[in-house]
Amino acid sequence: MTKNILVVGEFNQDGLSETTAELLTGASSLSSGGSVSIVLLGAGSQEKAQSSFSYGATKAYTIDNESFSEFLPDKWAIAVNDIYEKEKPDLILLEQSTVGRDLGPRLAFKLNSAVAMDCVSIESDDAGFKATRPCFGGNARATYSYSASPAVATVRAKSFEAKTQGNENGEVVQIDLAADSKVSVINREEVATEGLKLTDAPIVLCGGRGLGGPEGFDMIQELANVIGTDKAAIGSSRAACDLGWYPVANQVGLTGKVVNPDLYVGIAVSGASQHMAGCSGSKSIIAINKDPEANMFKSARWGIVGDYKEVVPALIEAIKSS
Repeated sequence: MTKNILVVGEFNQDGLSETTAELLTGASSLSSGGSVSIVLLGAGSQEKAQSSFSYGATKAYTIDNESFSEFLPDKWAIAVNDIYEKEKPDLILLEQSTVGRDLGPRLAFKLNSAVAMDCVSIESDDAGFKATRPCFGGNARATYSYSASPAVATVRAKSFEAKTQGNENGEVVQIDLAADSKVSVINREEVATEGLKLTDAPIVLCGGRGLGGPEGFDMIQELANVIGTDKAAIGSSRAACDLGWYPVANQVGLTGKVVNPDLYVGIAVSGASQHMAGCSGSKSIIAINKDPEANMFKSARWGIVGDYKEVVPALIEAIKSS
């Protein structure tokens, strides 16, 4: 059964976000031959829309207007609802981002439907859609089916693999819409980060309280340098951040970043449920800890019981020699 899907996309000066490209690829496979549309809001959206077609979009709705460049949730909800009325999609997909976390529930309320948040998988069958998301602090997964249409879901990064579909053509529809907002941005403060973003890294090296001090992160940085700073990024457990050993912006866990890398290496991290909620979607997990009872080992594909001060230098030398 064909299904029509609408993706609420995000972009920056470089183009579509990686997660938006992933959602378009996923939508293309879920639609079973139905339409895949994308909505892009803000100045420059019409130009950025062209690249959406290569990932599976057949139509792009844009509001190429500076007044939509700032994310104002009530204003964006009006815009997306307007486009929903034109397309009547069966499923609306959003990134699990600052935008998606706020906009997803608003859309579901407006459309008298339901939203599944922080999903790691979306499946389609004759009955509709099913969404899977982590629960109980990442120690289990729950699958939900929708009883109302449209289904709305926010999806974690790397839940789908972005693939070009071999198509460069599609229809761009420019929408002229004026909408007021009850929200105003008073101040904006950006956290400056160097190198690869934690949420984009294919490899995440995470240090915990078991490092014993901030100098442990110097050793992890050396490991990241050997692997390649274009591939590996460094994260920290909440305990290590609370002690001031590493920036809070790089905290992984329930109250920090959620990452889904190809490889997650927990170094001297105990693996409490709150931490695992931030990395349980990783394709593979390696645990390095001198405590054989550390909870991290329960989720790890590979485990090394030993002092990180001996294990990490050995890994560095092994990578160098290879």
